[in-house]
Amino acid sequence: MFTFTLFSHIMKELIATERIYVDELLSVLLGYRAEMEDPSMANLLPVALRSQKDVLFGNMPEIYQFHSRIFLQDLQSCLETPESVGACFLKRKEKFQVYERYCQNKPRSVLLWRQCADSPFFQECQKKLDHKLGLDSYLLKPVQRLTKYQLLLKELLKHCTEERYRCELQEALDSMLELLKSVNDSMHQIAITGYQGDLSQLGRVVMQGSFSVWISHKRAAVRMKELARFKPMQRHLFLYEHALLFCKRRDEDNHDRTPFYSFKSCLRMSAVGITENVKGDVKKFEIWYSSREVVYIVQAPTVEVKVAWLMEIRKILNNQQKIMKCSFYSGHTNQKDSVFFNSFFKKLGRCVKCKHIKRTS
Repeated sequence: MFTFTLFSHIMKELIATERIYVDELLSVLLGYRAEMEDPSMANLLPVALRSQKDVLFGNMPEIYQFHSRIFLQDLQSCLETPESVGACFLKRKEKFQVYERYCQNKPRSVLLWRQCADSPFFQECQKKLDHKLGLDSYLLKPVQRLTKYQLLLKELLKHCTEERYRCELQEALDSMLELLKSVNDSMHQIAITGYQGDLSQLGRVVMQGSFSVWISHKRAAVRMKELARFKPMQRHLFLYEHALLFCKRRDEDNHDRTPFYSFKSCLRMSAVGITENVKGDVKKFEIWYSSREVVYIVQAPTVEVKVAWLMEIRKILNNQQKIMKCSFYSGHTNQKDSVFFNSFFKKLGRCVKCKHIKRTS
């Protein structure tokens, strides 16, 4: 199944780096987070940081507990049963969701860090810990660890010959790649500037990507079919569970060459509808708002990207319909009302299916 030498090398690396990761998390929790409660450090602690440790560190304590008490032991047991490596990851698949919550909090954490990065408090903590890198580098460790897992799983899969265990390793790799995609989407939202609300209130980042966009307003003089003559705007879209954000990517005046996204508009998903096909271009679709008061013609870079986005938008809209249906039923329990609402939602379902969710030209 595995050559012993290869397996031994990969497993030793996996377990050794896991121990280092656990130690690094603990050093941050004790050397920074706990120090925020130390009265002797109170005079160095910025006002903006007081009572904000849960914002700055997110659920890092939860991540530490999972790895130190559960996953490290799981990996160590795989030395005796190498074939169980894939199953080990799959067994803890739900536990790894702690990383999604960590990344959902990241925008707030980064914002707070930027406000206080030059504080003597952080300098003193770093000096005590004898860390060469600042706290911001250690706050990225959880994301970097996920990347390491998928690289090692790829190596194990490459050299595994027995079909049963290949399937487990492939499934484990797929779940880790899916988690990394979710984390990557969340990390992009850190670079959003100008949004006045709390991004965490919009739910999970489902997808993000760049598109060409034309906008038509109901009262505008320009007709829909004439829009194609105009140059499109380049927009970076962030699809959340509860909203769709339109941003403009900006690279200028950014010394570290990382992009940031200037907020332009926010559409509540409860007021969004889609038209899946636009005449003349298979990569285009419509996103319309408030009964077509505003229509966004969106051109994806490829047909595959368009299909993927439409699928996720449909999921969100369908889920909202189910929630609305449940809320209607919750207050109507007698048989007469049930008959009425069954009829109502049967009609609503047809309306939503043909018009609001899957509208074609």
